[in-house]
Amino acid sequence: MPPFATNAQRFDPYKNFKFRVKWEGRYVAGISKVGSLKRTTEVVKHRDGGDPSTSRKSPGRTEYEAITLERGITHDVDFEQWANKVWNYGNGLGQEVSLKDFRKDIIIEMYNEAGQLVIAYKVFRCWPSEFQAQPELDANANAVAIQTLKLENEGWERDYEVKEPAEPSFVEPVV
Repeated sequence: MPPFATNAQRFDPYKNFKFRVKWEGRYVAGISKVGSLKRTTEVVKHRDGGDPSTSRKSPGRTEYEAITLERGITHDVDFEQWANKVWNYGNGLGQEVSLKDFRKDIIIEMYNEAGQLVIAYKVFRCWPSEFQAQPELDANANAVAIQTLKLENEGWERDYEVKEPAEPSFVEPVV
């Protein structure tokens, strides 16, 4: 099977610089970097007493690594408000955590160079385990101030409803 069934002329894999993140049905503003989706399954080794001196291997527990989101600091408070649902010191004793709604499902979408949606992943039961409100400040630097949100999650899956789109071709205008 060719790597691109609909666009057989395409040889290059998708680039990593066109993407969006969605939660609660809307896109999150300004995200410039999303950590990788990675899962690891433990290896369980076992052997019967009468087996040769080699082990058998079978899959054990599967763990999903946290995903880090980064964005330039603006007046959008989505990162901070979600992090505050996990722990908000100012809320007072017994009200520091919002157990009802501190978890969210998110969607990570990838786009091709033409801006067409090509791949999407659903990430389940996310919650912020780390929030960096501001970076180290440096008067001698020349950089954007970045906020980070580290999301623990309980798994992800590809959204197979998202199909490979037919890529547009452009015709040179006649002059």
